[in-house]
Amino acid sequence: MSRVCELSGKGPMSGNTVSHANNKTRRRFLPNLNEVNLMSDALGQSFKLKISAHALRTVDHRGGLDAFLAKSKDDELSPKALKIKKELAKAAAV
Repeated sequence: MSRVCELSGKGPMSGNTVSHANNKTRRRFLPNLNEVNLMSDALGQSFKLKISAHALRTVDHRGGLDAFLAKSKDDELSPKALKIKKELAKAAAV
């Protein structure tokens, strides 16, 4: 199970845990991922995606999943999200 956001591409980062004695040990900073069901207005169905809390706020700010995918870059999206974006483009063309 990958710890990468399907919409924003946000993944784990690495850094140091610094103790009071200033000892440094490596650690991982994991993104705050949640499994949510997002509704597509154009397609009329919901999609289960694993996205970060930051991406969820951005989806709400932009006005829904359809608007978010329209503005997003293809290289940041997961294959599942790219498939949804292509389905939206087909629905808009017809």
